Amino acid sequence: MTIISSRYVESVVAIEATNHEKFSKSSPRIWHAIEPPFKGHPPAPSDVYAQSGVETAIVIDNGSSLVRAGWSFDMAPRLSFPADVARYRDRKYNRTVSYVGYDAYADATTRGQIRNAFEPGTSVVGNWDVMEGVLDNVFVNLGVGGENGGIGRPVLMTEPVANLGYSRKTMNELLFECYYAPSLVYGIDSLFSYKFNRGNSGLIISSSHSSTHVIPVLNSKPIMSSVSRLNWGGSQCAEYLLKLLRLKYPNFPSKVTDYQAQHMVREHCYVSQSFDKEMRGFLDWTGLESRDHVVQYPFTEHVVVEKSEEEIARIAERKREGGRRLQEQAAKMRLEKLVQKEQELEYYKDLQQRLVGQTKKEMKRLLDDDEFKDDAQLGKTIKDMEKSVRKARNKDLGVSDVVEEDGVDFPLLDIADEELDETGLRQKRHQRLLKSGVEARARAKVEKEQERARAVEEERLDDERRNKDLDGWLEDRRVARRALLQRIKDRERQKADLGNRKSLASQMRMKTLANLASDAPGRKRRRGGDDDNFGANDEDWGVYRTVAMGEQSEDEEEEDLDAEMKNVEAQLLKYDPGFNESNTMAAQMDWTKSLMHAFRRGPRLFDPESQQEIHQLHLNVERIRVPEVVFQPAIAGLDQAGITDITADMINHGTGKLHDRNNILRDVFLTGGNTLFAGFEKRLNKELRAVLPIDAALHLRQATDPLLDAWRGAAQWSKGPNFKQALVTRQDYDEKGSDYMKVSRHNITSEPFPDLNIYLA
Repeated sequence: MTIISSRYVESVVAIEATNHEKFSKSSPRIWHAIEPPFKGHPPAPSDVYAQSGVETAIVIDNGSSLVRAGWSFDMAPRLSFPADVARYRDRKYNRTVSYVGYDAYADATTRGQIRNAFEPGTSVVGNWDVMEGVLDNVFVNLGVGGENGGIGRPVLMTEPVANLGYSRKTMNELLFECYYAPSLVYGIDSLFSYKFNRGNSGLIISSSHSSTHVIPVLNSKPIMSSVSRLNWGGSQCAEYLLKLLRLKYPNFPSKVTDYQAQHMVREHCYVSQSFDKEMRGFLDWTGLESRDHVVQYPFTEHVVVEKSEEEIARIAERKREGGRRLQEQAAKMRLEKLVQKEQELEYYKDLQQRLVGQTKKEMKRLLDDDEFKDDAQLGKTIKDMEKSVRKARNKDLGVSDVVEEDGVDFPLLDIADEELDETGLRQKRHQRLLKSGVEARARAKVEKEQERARAVEEERLDDERRNKDLDGWLEDRRVARRALLQRIKDRERQKADLGNRKSLASQMRMKTLANLASDAPGRKRRRGGDDDNFGANDEDWGVYRTVAMGEQSEDEEEEDLDAEMKNVEAQLLKYDPGFNESNTMAAQMDWTKSLMHAFRRGPRLFDPESQQEIHQLHLNVERIRVPEVVFQPAIAGLDQAGITDITADMINHGTGKLHDRNNILRDVFLTGGNTLFAGFEKRLNKELRAVLPIDAALHLRQATDPLLDAWRGAAQWSKGPNFKQALVTRQDYDEKGSDYMKVSRHNITSEPFPDLNIYLA
């Protein structure tokens, strides 16, 4: 017998009300997902080309994130766009069209055809058709219009550390053969940034879009033999965040693009100063409101029109009026049917009276006219109609139709079959079925009374045992509660296993199906086929429940388990002083205590019916986990040392002299977009202090603009005297081939902007 205490119900309601009030008063701060980066129609090309001279250089920072280009006399690059090209055949105009940079994100058609110039995750050019489209866009928008189709100006282009010879060779051929560049020179982007910030001796840590490099520099000369690389940068951060979000929200209705992931990394991530400690407490409910960032994606909410009280009352009155009309129509139809049935009943009774005293031939004629086989069928029809008319009258009068079955008589059951004709035998079989039904209802009534009496007796005995031995009674309730908890866990686990084809439950289901479809032949019947006796026993039909749901997983049993648990917990709440509301299963399943809920949905109750909440991404632990990979690459499965270990090893073992090590430590220079995380410089300083000698004079500084200083440094160097001597001309290219390369060897210490081991074509 199920008994649910009112105290238990009130406790559950109070818990839900308190949590809802606590976490629903204020709305969360929401960041909206950005749209594709279409910048609109580009402006007309500038006319600076006519103002420039033959010695004015075109400076191109050829980065894998953004390509930046401008003239050497500019203070900032005139162009900045991604190295993306969308090229497809326009059927309307019957021509091939190309969109470069941000224009490639103009609409869904162009976005579907985007190709990038660089190999995925690297700074090496891999798609030269796209690279040609990027350079076309650069020269056209800079207004270049040289003679004979050439650009007519020297080109200074940056490249990554340890660029491949084939990549440089192909770039030479492209610039000299396609654009007729008069001269060309290459340089490393991070070194340009360092010297633009007036560095002389130090350690450059360049964490860019595709990788992280550590370059020691002594007396304005980089020690290229000691350069180390970590294959992690901004693009890998975005890719890693995408993987984490796909695991976190496998059924997210919107698509998270790479560009949106990069924006979320820049906007929401930061470097933790104590990663392990902060990770352990990141999902604590205290302060989770500020740590959990909600990114909202576009959605369409089901609009519910609010109605005024007068309109609601008018609609309710209209519904009531419609209900009354339907009731009147139904009553009228029932009355018409009742009148019709009464008329038919009177007609059949009159027919039955007319049959009295008639000959068999006349009786048969009268019965045939009304399609009756015999008078017994007529009598049965009259009896059924009397019962139907009585039920209809009682329903209209509101009287319950109680049929007294105690006085039902079955006289034909006492007569032997030999004494009855065919009609009598049919009536006897019918009476036997009626008697079986009457007896079954009587037995069910008796069993119900016995069950009620048994429940009352069990309750009385339970009360007596509780009054005599309260401790033993409470221990039994605790044991019963633990058993119920285990059964509920087993039920949930079995439900989860049913969806896994390799689970034991699924294997048992398949074994059952295989047994049912066994090819083992049985005894053959005369007309062919196996002699299958399945269904002869009631236990056979349980196989369908086993195949469909698994053992012990019917809805009735699920309801019984929950009801029994509520009953046991209600008794413990009432009589056990050590058992309170926080110990109940409802409180333990409270969403405010769920770590998974805090991880996926933040500090608020999730409404699965709300389209707004379904289209939300909650960034919490990802905010510190993604930038942490630079310090602990093993988090993302990268088999490399972290930036701290790489830097410490280079300083302790790669610099040689103590004097050189001290010079390098005095200027640790940070550049590249991946160093812009909040707390990056402070964390790196803390990590290096822990691994360096205590007397080391460590000083960290960041570039003035980690994103643009590489281009500015290249533009500034192109105005110095070393630039002219470093250029490789078209004549050098024709004489020595596209593989020709030379290294600047000038006295760089006397220059206002010294040459930094610039690699030349």
